Amino acid sequence: MYQQLIDDFVIQEALPQTYSEDAQTWIVPLLSQIEDQLQRRQQKGPLILGINGAQGTGKSTLAKLLTSLLEARRHHTANLSIDDFYYSKSRRKQLAAKIHPLLASRGVPGTHDTQLLSQKLQELSAATASDRVVLPAFDKAIDDCIAVECCPSINGPIDVIIIEGWFIGALPQRSAELDTPLNALEAVADADGSWRHYVNDQLGQNYQELFNQLHLLIVLQAPDFAQVFAWRRLQEEKLRQHSPSGASGVMLEVELDRFIQHFERITRHCLASLPQQADIVYQLDKRHRITGKLDNTGGNG
Repeated sequence: MYQQLIDDFVIQEALPQTYSEDAQTWIVPLLSQIEDQLQRRQQKGPLILGINGAQGTGKSTLAKLLTSLLEARRHHTANLSIDDFYYSKSRRKQLAAKIHPLLASRGVPGTHDTQLLSQKLQELSAATASDRVVLPAFDKAIDDCIAVECCPSINGPIDVIIIEGWFIGALPQRSAELDTPLNALEAVADADGSWRHYVNDQLGQNYQELFNQLHLLIVLQAPDFAQVFAWRRLQEEKLRQHSPSGASGVMLEVELDRFIQHFERITRHCLASLPQQADIVYQLDKRHRITGKLDNTGGNG
């Protein structure tokens, strides 16, 4: 019953035909696992599903596909991205002035409104058919939040909440692991380590409270960090092609190289640690094809 939905999705998202093949082989069976959990959670509120993947792995695409397939099964689904909970540009400038200049750049733990995300999870979990929940949105082309009146909204009741993001489910590192700079950004702009310690502390606090609410964590595992770097460049090129000329949030190559260094430490940490922590891990090759699955739920891998 899913083939036509998947084929339509591939056309709509301008994806290669191989995506349809992988979706049938790997993602359709996932629906049975999700529905099993929904069955066990009757009257207990929505199932909260996390999708982790480094930049460019396709996590937002997977979230959209799962939303489409679940809706076809009459499971009302809310699709959230942690990126849409970034602080505004002005709020990040305040953090940069008060705590560390590197916090002016969006992305790392400490640059999201975790209180707002927690509030929206509560609202979605409690929403009835007469309740309409406004979902925040962030425009990366201008590097700022979208006005509330322009944001999407959704009515309850909600059966499944999907939240995707590049460090969803990640645990903080040990303090000693932060001592040695990992790249030029850390060595020069964070020589005393105060930024990376702040980011790590933030990850260990409010974010863990959010991650502990996940009922299922899915990881799209990139081959290595070098591939993540290449995929992120492709993302920026697509953003450039679809943004107005001169959009302030679109980065030049040298800006992108520096920007990605903000993410390197936690991305490498996720690549090394999350396969053991996640419920389901889809292993990707350099062509974005799924080549294998690790299932830590007790199902068939």
